Amino acid sequence: MTIEKIIHLQYNLPMIQQIDFVPGDIVRVHQKIQEGEKTRIQIFQGTVIGIRGRGENKSFTVQKMVGDVAVERIWQIYSPMLERVEIKAHAKRRVRRAQLTYLHKPKK
Repeated sequence: MTIEKIIHLQYNLPMIQQIDFVPGDIVRVHQKIQEGEKTRIQIFQGTVIGIRGRGENKSFTVQKMVGDVAVERIWQIYSPMLERVEIKAHAKRRVRRAQLTYLHKPKK
């Protein structure tokens, strides 16, 4: 058993078995939100603009546009607040970059 599996079994954390998305894909991230004693699921849909790290430290960044404002969120792959990640669409063309920094909107 790997260390990652032992940690997730010990702390009863959800575990994403494998990352099926790449930068450029459109994903829906289901995140647990704790409000007092209640827990709800909030969905964040946007474009994956980067995946970094490896092992337990792997994280990914998703960007969505709200009007003219770009909102970015960064999640750890093994975060206990991460419920699941759905892939809505793959990139139309093969993306040849690891970080899609050109999607950032310039400041006016």
